[in-house]
Amino acid sequence: MPAYAVLGAHWGDEGKGKVIDYLAENATVVARYSGGNNAGHTVMNDYGTFSFHLVPSGVCWPHTQNVIGNGVVVDPDVLLDEIKMVRNAGLPGNVFVSDRAHVIMPYHVVLDRLEEERRGKDAIGTTGRGVGPAYVDKVGRQGIRIGELLDPEDLSLRLPDIIRFKNETITKLYGGEPVDADAIFEQTKRWGAELKPYIARSEDIVGSAIDGGENVILEGAQGALLDLDHGTYPFVTSSNSTVGGMLTGLGIGPRAFAGVTGVFKAYCTRVGAGPFPTELNEKDAHTIRNAGPVGEFGATTGRPRRIGWFDAVAGKYSVRVNGMDSMVVTRLDVLDGWESIKICVAYELNGVRTDRFPIESVLLGRCKPIYEEIPGWDGSTAGITRPEQLPVGAKRYINRLEELLGIQANMISTGPRRNESLELRPSIK
Repeated sequence: MPAYAVLGAHWGDEGKGKVIDYLAENATVVARYSGGNNAGHTVMNDYGTFSFHLVPSGVCWPHTQNVIGNGVVVDPDVLLDEIKMVRNAGLPGNVFVSDRAHVIMPYHVVLDRLEEERRGKDAIGTTGRGVGPAYVDKVGRQGIRIGELLDPEDLSLRLPDIIRFKNETITKLYGGEPVDADAIFEQTKRWGAELKPYIARSEDIVGSAIDGGENVILEGAQGALLDLDHGTYPFVTSSNSTVGGMLTGLGIGPRAFAGVTGVFKAYCTRVGAGPFPTELNEKDAHTIRNAGPVGEFGATTGRPRRIGWFDAVAGKYSVRVNGMDSMVVTRLDVLDGWESIKICVAYELNGVRTDRFPIESVLLGRCKPIYEEIPGWDGSTAGITRPEQLPVGAKRYINRLEELLGIQANMISTGPRRNESLELRPSIK
């Protein structure tokens, strides 16, 4: 049962979109299982450059079915805009959205921004897309699912009470302006009519492909350390971005997995608030942030990313909780020309050395990185596609990451475009 999980191994932005676009040549289904349009995947290939926030990254291949699973929360306007972009660009893949995925309603966006404003200096750094409030309603059993958009009559009975309650929260708790119930209902009717051709039972599509022995890529969003349960809580996302989220977010069983690949950036980045032990000073961060053909700025928000050296302590934790058996290393070319490169191999916590990743944010914030320093390399790794082109120093760096994490690197991304990839061994068999 060949389902291959591909997910971010640190705090997101590892370049999963490019990796999945490359690997999807050998898959018939690419399925996304969590998050919402707070995540962005950038893909560059012969069709152009695309930033996808909901549509899976396999859509550039003609043989792929691209599935948005039930674990995703969906802003219908964003999805419709992306489908339009896909069609206008002539991208050949098909797109489907689960009838059980929950809808991000206009009041979710309002509540998300009001709540973040209320936190003030303690703001988490959400994207303000309504993702968190949509998940809250899902758990609270007052969410609207995509399939319900196809039944306006039933929705007209449910929606008024929900909006009445939301407006009480918006106006009385936050002092905001109420949303218009009639306008929202009309909006849901339009969504249902326009999305109808794309709504499907996603578990049937994914399950049938797995049962038929076809290759399926399970596409992660964000990164493992932003997982609601296993990440650096409370500075996390609102869903399970670790491998367990794939089971519930797509309706598949654990025996379906043929491999779990972690995507690691050659250094670490983080967006928004939260502890970040290896964070660099602004001078070095600026150098890395602006190096290479693509800078370190969020695909969704455009915010500059925080930059740090590779954190192997956090990486080993991610390998363990996700059962990773291989990795892809991205953005290696950004480190070209550095005289020496640091890798965090342990922490100092309260004066004691530890190689344990403390999941508690307060403790992680007290951790000081203990570095191992290795020589950099001369020459460029940008765009190389053959192992013999890899500089000795770069090969030494990759080998050391393999030793520290206990898994092999199957692939090195040497640039943002699909063909700028060095495959060491197959990730999909």
